[in-house]
Amino acid sequence: MRPEILNPLFEPVTVLEGVGPKLAEAMARLLRVSVPNQVPRVGSLIFHLPHSIIDRRHQPGIANATDGLISTFKVHVDRHFPPPRGNKRVPYRINVHDETGEMSLVFFRAHAKWLENALPEGSARYVSGRPEWFNGKLNMVHPEHMVSEEEFQNLPKVEPVYPLTAGISTKVLGKSIRTALSKLPQLPEWADPSLLRQEGWPSFNQAMEAVHIPDAVESISPSSPARMRLAFDELLSGQLALAMLRHRMRKSSGKRREGDHNLIKELFKHLPFELTEAQKRSAREIIDDMAKPERMLRLLQGDVGSGKTIVALIAMLKAVECGEQAAIMAPTEILARQHL
Repeated sequence: MRPEILNPLFEPVTVLEGVGPKLAEAMARLLRVSVPNQVPRVGSLIFHLPHSIIDRRHQPGIANATDGLISTFKVHVDRHFPPPRGNKRVPYRINVHDETGEMSLVFFRAHAKWLENALPEGSARYVSGRPEWFNGKLNMVHPEHMVSEEEFQNLPKVEPVYPLTAGISTKVLGKSIRTALSKLPQLPEWADPSLLRQEGWPSFNQAMEAVHIPDAVESISPSSPARMRLAFDELLSGQLALAMLRHRMRKSSGKRREGDHNLIKELFKHLPFELTEAQKRSAREIIDDMAKPERMLRLLQGDVGSGKTIVALIAMLKAVECGEQAAIMAPTEILARQHL
């Protein structure tokens, strides 16, 4: 049974304000929901982490702008240059300037009336986007934000940027994720307190908030305390789930395969080499497991050339000694030919 405290994370994203069926469908594609027509869960949205940030505190001035680096400028709107009527291939341009230089804001298939209202000539505006130098002049195609000074004060100065898909924008996704965060319950701490102190990690809720509502680019760095904490949680939860699965499977009855070791002894007689101690130990542990009444659940790992195949062959001979069939499967034809 699922603990009741987790129920908010399993609610469909349509419980979030502003998320209707069409947006939920786009989120299902984004979050790779594998079940057809399955609405994503709130928890899946919370675990959709940003890959970078927009730092609106970066205001270099037009003359000092770095090509391709998202920047914010406080500009004076000079003049609008709409394209010739009926020519959709020519963009709509708006010339702006600040105390350091000039720039063109570029819009394709733009709605002239909307731009006139958003960027009236003679007004001061904050524009944020990705500037690009072309023929010695700075352009910004489709700025992400064009707001008055008062509106700019209400914008987040550091905004996360998420992986997207068709039908969903950064602004809409960010708002939905922040709403989903408000549904995140205060979960009891499962990490060792001494480990948290040693690593300087925040709580799970604090880590989620730091990543989705960052105050600096360092907040979403893979080595940041918040991201390290979330990575630890992911690893620990995976290991616990595997341990529970192993425990449940070990309770299932298996079949003893003891054998008389004749085929294995015959193999050793014909081997042109002596097994290493690690190979002997691995083979012995597997043979002992096969002789138990519980199901064996075991993974043998080793470097190339460490002798995994000979250990597998010994396990196969053990099964054949007990009157069973055995097969070895290889992922490539080359490896299958080597086994043969």
